[in-house]
Amino acid sequence: MGDPIEPRPPGREWSDALLEALFTESPTGLYLVDKDLRLIRMNSAARGWRGVAVEDNTGRRLGEVIPGFDTEAIEAMLRRVLDTGKAVIDFEQRGFPPTDPTREYVASISAFRLQGRGDAADRVGVAAEVTDVTGQYRARTRVMLLNEAGERIGRTLDMTGTAEEFVGFAVPALADAATVDLFDCVLRGGEPPAGPVEAHLPLRRVARRDAESTGADRDQAGPMPLISLDPPTPYTQSVVDHRPRLIQQPGVDPGVPGTGGRGPADEESGSVLVLPLVTRGVALGVAVVRRNHHSDPFDEDDLAIAAEVAGRMALSLDNARRYEREHATARTLQRGLLPPALPRVSAVETAHRYLPGHDAGGDWFDLLTLSGGRVALVVGDVEGHGLAAATTMGQLRTAVSTLAAMDLQPDEVLSRLDDLMARMTEERTRLAGDATSDQHAGASCVYLVYDPVSRLCTFARAGHPPPVLVRPDGHTQVLDGGAGPPLGLGGLPFEAAEMELPEGSLLALYTNGLIEGRRASDDALGRLQRVLGHPGRTLADSCDEAVAAVRPHRADDDAVLLLARTRSLTSDSVATWTLPLDPAIVSTARTLAGRQLAAWGLDDLAFTTELMVSELVTNAIRYSTGTVVLRLIRDGDSLLCEVFDNSTTAPHLRRSRDSDEGGRGLLLVAQCSRRWGTRLTATGKAIWAEQPLPAPVAAERLSQRPADPGPSASRDPGAPA
Repeated sequence: MGDPIEPRPPGREWSDALLEALFTESPTGLYLVDKDLRLIRMNSAARGWRGVAVEDNTGRRLGEVIPGFDTEAIEAMLRRVLDTGKAVIDFEQRGFPPTDPTREYVASISAFRLQGRGDAADRVGVAAEVTDVTGQYRARTRVMLLNEAGERIGRTLDMTGTAEEFVGFAVPALADAATVDLFDCVLRGGEPPAGPVEAHLPLRRVARRDAESTGADRDQAGPMPLISLDPPTPYTQSVVDHRPRLIQQPGVDPGVPGTGGRGPADEESGSVLVLPLVTRGVALGVAVVRRNHHSDPFDEDDLAIAAEVAGRMALSLDNARRYEREHATARTLQRGLLPPALPRVSAVETAHRYLPGHDAGGDWFDLLTLSGGRVALVVGDVEGHGLAAATTMGQLRTAVSTLAAMDLQPDEVLSRLDDLMARMTEERTRLAGDATSDQHAGASCVYLVYDPVSRLCTFARAGHPPPVLVRPDGHTQVLDGGAGPPLGLGGLPFEAAEMELPEGSLLALYTNGLIEGRRASDDALGRLQRVLGHPGRTLADSCDEAVAAVRPHRADDDAVLLLARTRSLTSDSVATWTLPLDPAIVSTARTLAGRQLAAWGLDDLAFTTELMVSELVTNAIRYSTGTVVLRLIRDGDSLLCEVFDNSTTAPHLRRSRDSDEGGRGLLLVAQCSRRWGTRLTATGKAIWAEQPLPAPVAAERLSQRPADPGPSASRDPGAPA
């Protein structure tokens, strides 16, 4: 390769060629003015732009060359550029050029000073580039209006409020006056009319605003008939064909109902937009906006913006309508979120009563099966009534079920529920669009875990009434321990209380609707204790007697009563061995498990159980520093294998590669069991695996369990049958 060639500086012919190209080929208008701001040259693109004369304009001032814009502002800007030498970029000017005097255009002007080659003070003039940015300006304005409309319209689930938000936005952002008329059936929460609209179908004016009046003018509110479709008017035609209409002729009557028959389109009107409120293919009503004769008339761009805003309002209106209609179905939803019946378990015998109030509420109850034959009893109460309370209840009940499957302690369950409730409250506040409004729907809950092997009862409360304990001898006690704040406050700790219960103890969990309120009797909690303390009754009879004594009449608030009589798993259902920390003991553990299964008549499960025992005990020996406890539980239709150690390291299921020498133990356990898991204990952890019992054995054991009375008993005695 040769030496690089030094580039030669461009000569004058380059400058002349560039200047000629700018004045003949550039698509933007280019103007050169002298020190007196008189035109000395303009390019081809500038000639004829928005009324610029095609003939020679040399020597004329720029204001004479570009008519319809603010000449003084343009020349003042050019003078500053000439005096200071500081260029100006994107100097926007709006005007009405003679080629289209009824439509506003926007020009962007960029200018810089021209200087000679000599002294810096030798100013020649100014070069100005003019670009038509009307399209960009209108697009930007449209986006800003739509963003503002999105922020101001549809902030509440109230149809009248949404209509008022629309007229509040439209005046003065779009128009001088606006009205919103909705079908009366829509306002009542019904379905909007489908198909051709009948002439007698009534509308109701729900919002009106005029720039010349103070605030919203609601004088036109009230039922008004839809005017006849024959002959058609722009108003009625928009309802029928769902098309917005622009009326620019002052003499045209759009047929808007109202005082004097004309409404927004009176003698002051300059132009009118008729906007059908259509969503999902049906019309909810009509919005009408107008500009007075002294305002700029509407154009097609205004129609497009207004129609899009009206479409958004229609969607918000329909959402509000659906929300109001769903209030009527809240009761069905709420009942559907409650358990139809509680499961039959070995740990407790249960009965319950759900007492509905006048409106759908947020009370719920549940019985959840846990590992180790344990059960969790849950009763909760969401403040308020209606759809919000019912849906919140459903969310909390689902969350409790999920947290219970994680084998968390009662205080930890309530802590996580508290976080969930706080997040739900924050989301509802943002949805309402008003952080100062009272969107906090408080909730209370009691979560109780009973272990039938140890007969330990552990519970925690979040702002909930204390459980009542009835011992086998009839002595009653209010369990005040485990108290904590209501759910949703955030940041406050929960504490669990623990106690050992004698077999046959009765636990009563309930909501405050049972013992509080106008319909509850005086000293309701004392009456509840006295009724439950009577021996010899079935749980179903105890439920009925308690409800009759405490809440004899139907009340405003709903209520729940859940009774559970405890049972224990005896030695014929539980086998426990304490094993030393020695790998050689794994074989002994398999042998012990096999012998116990033979004693229980479960030889068919020996192979899989011994395999799981081997893997779980080996895992415990590997990570533990003390003794290992192996426990087998025969419970109902299940066989449970549990291994306890003093390590808190939780195992994780992973798939091993072909070259790995280990890591397959938990995979084998997962394949051989119906379900498996881990839980933390006071001294470490437990790993457990559950297998189904053979069908004949399971059927025999399940038949021995008493059934919960179920939903047939979930009726308020004070309510009509």
